[in-house]
Amino acid sequence: MLKILVTLLLAVLALIVIGAGIVYSGVINVGADAPHANAIHALLETARHRSIAVRAKDIEVPDLNDTKLIRSGAGNYDAMCAGCHLAPGVVSTELSENLNPPPPALTDANRKHEPAEDFWTIKHGIRSTAMPAWGKSMADSYIWGMVALLEQLPALTPMEYQALVAASDGHQHGGGESHVSSDQPTGADPQQSKGAPSTDVHHHADGTDHHH
Repeated sequence: MLKILVTLLLAVLALIVIGAGIVYSGVINVGADAPHANAIHALLETARHRSIAVRAKDIEVPDLNDTKLIRSGAGNYDAMCAGCHLAPGVVSTELSENLNPPPPALTDANRKHEPAEDFWTIKHGIRSTAMPAWGKSMADSYIWGMVALLEQLPALTPMEYQALVAASDGHQHGGGESHVSSDQPTGADPQQSKGAPSTDVHHHADGTDHHH
């Protein structure tokens, strides 16, 4: 029995030494343009899904068909989320294309989700990703507004989405205060709210243009 315990202890110590050697060698590529191996990706996805599901199971979901809730969520989503998670009529952005792990397209009608899990994710964020913990600065009611908007988002046309954004009170936080610049009365460009395309152009080093 003692021999078995010693063997197990030596095996554990060997694994620790090997693991430390791999980490210290710098062989692990932490660059965002290098995707995880399939096995690691599957492990992380499973851990993420189960972690959120367990913590969200007792969350009570309010009436997400409340038009005021949806409208308030539109302004916050447009200001805080659309750049990564897209909006109706937007196929990709520089952030959505270049983040790793890639942010899910919340406009996708096939996205599998539960409102309580969306709420938990928005409030607490996800560690080691670009997903912030918005609950540090936003009251639950405003987070539920974004969840309510997410329930409607896949079915909205670009013009319907921009109309909701234009009708909202802009970007709001815990105390209900609006954070809107003087030259932009809502989370949307005034031209975009009418269905007109954006004219902002970002020039890349390779000479190509990226339209915003």
